[in-house]
Amino acid sequence: MTNTSRNALVTTGIIGLGLVLGACSGAVDTGTSSESDSSGSASKQADASALPESCSSDNPSIAVLLPNQTNPYYVAMKKGFEDEAKAKGFTTNVQIANDDDANQLAQAQAALQSKPCAMALNPVNSEPAAAIVKAANDAGVPVFTVNVGVSEKALKAQNGHIVQYLGADNVAGGKTMAEQILKDMGKDTDLKVGLVTAPDQTIVVSRDDGFKEVLSENPNAEVTATVDGKVQLDTSLNVASAMLQGNPDMNVIFTSTGPATQGSIEAVKASGRDVKVYGFCASEITLTDLYPGCVAQEPEDYGKRVVDQIRSYADGEEVEAEILRPLKLFTTGETPAPGEVG
Repeated sequence: MTNTSRNALVTTGIIGLGLVLGACSGAVDTGTSSESDSSGSASKQADASALPESCSSDNPSIAVLLPNQTNPYYVAMKKGFEDEAKAKGFTTNVQIANDDDANQLAQAQAALQSKPCAMALNPVNSEPAAAIVKAANDAGVPVFTVNVGVSEKALKAQNGHIVQYLGADNVAGGKTMAEQILKDMGKDTDLKVGLVTAPDQTIVVSRDDGFKEVLSENPNAEVTATVDGKVQLDTSLNVASAMLQGNPDMNVIFTSTGPATQGSIEAVKASGRDVKVYGFCASEITLTDLYPGCVAQEPEDYGKRVVDQIRSYADGEEVEAEILRPLKLFTTGETPAPGEVG
């Protein structure tokens, strides 16, 4: 058994729209056309007459919208989409937004002109993405979101709906990191914690909420500063450095994204201080005493799974409204693989 398998979090592979995630999940309201079963989960079945005509053609197209290709996370996800699409008889039209909301909307509008069978959307940011969903709805193209959810409030304002959200169990990931900190540093140790986060993304807010919930079990722990790393390495490095300078008593940093983790590690090294970094993994960086714990997603697998769900939906099968994947825990001495990132 590998270290990563040994450390896999004990979470379910597929979780419905549970009440525990109702207020802070990365997923969104999928619209009013879903029916809830007795477990609280929602499922959708494609109406063949409502599917784009291209779904019944040879090698139908999937429009795939990703934020960037500078983050290894999205490089891995792109590969997953392309490989599985080929295996399942689809072609892909992949668009890279370069972290620009307006650019992603324009790319979506252009992609919809070719009448794809479905759209797979990883938004740049959660609120602006509602306009992309609405554009696809108006074009009759089903939308499957992955990783970053669409703002529920913005989606309702647009009267938009998605078929499915697939991503990590982000609340559980945040909780796991707080649990690891309390295990490593003590349940009543004086902890001054800084957060390097990305508040414009629903999934990151979910991670932070889960982290804070468990951290509150230590009465001597407090979050003393929060900064926005914008899911960018350079920005995370700069804001983490400034946060350390302004908080001389800080002894822990929680990082909600992979770039935030890498930037914070570099900032702590430059400061020469004894500050521990815990968070969502930076791929291929070995965990050390400075960086004792992280949890990782598998974005290549996410891309493959979304394609599989689109295939099922296009074939008239029921699909879950929300799929949450478990995260892998890494500790000191272990190294996340290239496809294992926060």
